[in-house]
Amino acid sequence: MQQPLTHSFDHLPAGTGVGYKPQHFQAIMDNPAPVEWLEVHAENYMGQGGRPLAQLRALAERFAFSVHGVGLSIGSESGLDHDHLDRLKILCDWLKPAQFSEHLAWSTHDSHFLNDLLPLPYTNETLTRVADHVNQVQNHVGRRMLLENPSSYLAFAESTWEEFDFMAEISKRTGCGLLLDVNNVFVSATNLNYDPRAYIDAFPLDKVGEIHLGGHDEDEDSDGAPLLIDSHGREVVDPVWALYDYTIAKTGPLPTLIEWDTDVPDWPVLADEARRADAILNRKSQAAAE
Repeated sequence: MQQPLTHSFDHLPAGTGVGYKPQHFQAIMDNPAPVEWLEVHAENYMGQGGRPLAQLRALAERFAFSVHGVGLSIGSESGLDHDHLDRLKILCDWLKPAQFSEHLAWSTHDSHFLNDLLPLPYTNETLTRVADHVNQVQNHVGRRMLLENPSSYLAFAESTWEEFDFMAEISKRTGCGLLLDVNNVFVSATNLNYDPRAYIDAFPLDKVGEIHLGGHDEDEDSDGAPLLIDSHGREVVDPVWALYDYTIAKTGPLPTLIEWDTDVPDWPVLADEARRADAILNRKSQAAAE
C-alpha cells in the first residue's frame, strides 16, 4: 500500500454520496454536483497499487470517503478471517475514511466464500457471536464501525429478537453505529409482510450514521406473492423514496448513499438519483430551520 493520504475528512457531510465506479472518475472530477462524498467496497481496493489506487488517491484529496465492507462475514460461526482483517486495516490506515461499515450477515463457511450476504437467526447465541465479532473488527482496525440491516427473504422460526431490537442491543454492547438501508427495510417488509414505517419507528435512529438507498427487482414466490430482490441494479422506486422521506423527517439530514452496483448507468443517470435524495435532504433542512 502507498503512503497514507494527507486529507483531513473526519466525518461525512450530511448530504448525498454515491458508490464510486471507475468509469465515472473523470465525470466526478469534472463536475460532481450534487455528490458530496463517495463510498467504495473495501474488497475492491485491497491491492498494492496501480490505477485503482491512483484514482482513489486523487478523489480522496477532494471528497470524504466511506469504506463499505462486503466480505467480513460478521455473522459467521467459524470466526473472522484474520488475513482479511489485516488487509482491511491496511486500506483504512491508508485511505483514512470518514466512516467504515459492514453487513449484519454471513458469507463464509469453512474456507469457502459464498457470493451472497445471508441472513441470521436473531437469537441470544447469534447476538453474542455478532457482538464479539464487531468488537474484534473495531479493535483490530482501530475505528468505530457501522452495522447495516440486511434485506431478508425468509424469517427464522428460532428467532427470539426483533431485528431492530437485535441491532440496538449490538450497538449497546459494542458502541458501534448503525447503517440504515431504507431499501432493505422495504424489501424485507414486503417479503415478510410487515409495515416498513413501523420498522422505522422502532429502529434506534439515534445510532444511525449513514443511510443507503438502492434499487431492487420484483419477482414472485412459489405462491404468487410479491418477492423483492435487493439487486442494486436500477433506480430507487417511488415507495422507497417515500419511506426515505418519512425516515429523514424523523432523523433530520444524514449522509445518504445511492447504491448502484450492477448494470451501472452513465454518470448523468446516477447524478439524477443523487439530486433526488439531495432535494429531500435540503427540504428537511429548510423545514428544521423555520
